[in-house]
Amino acid sequence: MSTTPLPGIGVKYDLTTRERQHLSVIAHRDGARTVNVYRSDDPDACAQSMRLNVAESAALIDALMPAHHSPNVLHTTDLGLVAERIELSAASHWNGRVLGETRIRTDTGASIVAVLRRAEAIPSPTPDFRLAGGDTLIVIGTREGIETAAEILGRE
Repeated sequence: MSTTPLPGIGVKYDLTTRERQHLSVIAHRDGARTVNVYRSDDPDACAQSMRLNVAESAALIDALMPAHHSPNVLHTTDLGLVAERIELSAASHWNGRVLGETRIRTDTGASIVAVLRRAEAIPSPTPDFRLAGGDTLIVIGTREGIETAAEILGRE
């Protein structure tokens, strides 16, 4: 599986199955999902595209992974919260600066709960954590807070 950030839209996940079938899922920032299935004779030609709203996406997840429900798992959408990955570009204004300078939590109410850097995960980064281009920030908050955080973090 490969992922591609789609600025202003969300994230695209591409998968090629063992049977050489290509499909993608676009995780939109509003929680909706678009599932695309590509033609086997032309992997660049989309044969079918289906947009699912948040409830339909959750139902599909239940069908694919029924064991994902656990009393210890926080289902953020039930609480009005969302979690999203935001990638910091190499040209970002924040590249080399400390997390606290972003004022994400103060200005948006969203929290950066982890940073993914190469093959390492840094949970609960402190305000003096130095950001780097290519970092993927795991942000949790309201939809509006996450969108504002993405705008701030996308500053170049």
